[in-house]
Amino acid sequence: MKTVITSTGNNAKSNFDLRFGRAAWFCVLDEETKKSTFYRNEQADATGGAGVKAAEKMVELGVSKVVSGDFGPKAKDLLEKFNIQMVIIQDDRITVKEIISRITKSK
Repeated sequence: MKTVITSTGNNAKSNFDLRFGRAAWFCVLDEETKKSTFYRNEQADATGGAGVKAAEKMVELGVSKVVSGDFGPKAKDLLEKFNIQMVIIQDDRITVKEIISRITKSK
């Protein structure tokens, strides 16, 4: 199963990004192999529709779950349509590595 964690940077030491559509980076964690890959969010600075474009990217990446701080209504609708679970964390002081640790420990 693949999980995306929104991130402010391109490595696990980066802080978690509370924004979904405007997150700077997406960390894709393969929960089976525990390997993570970072993708730049090309729509972070879009004038509109960033959340929908980000949701489309999740479908393209084949993820099952997204961890972020907030999801706009259009992005949420699209993620629900493709049965992608949304997990909300409201702490922007934690790192991507800490979230990865929480996910992999629960397995």
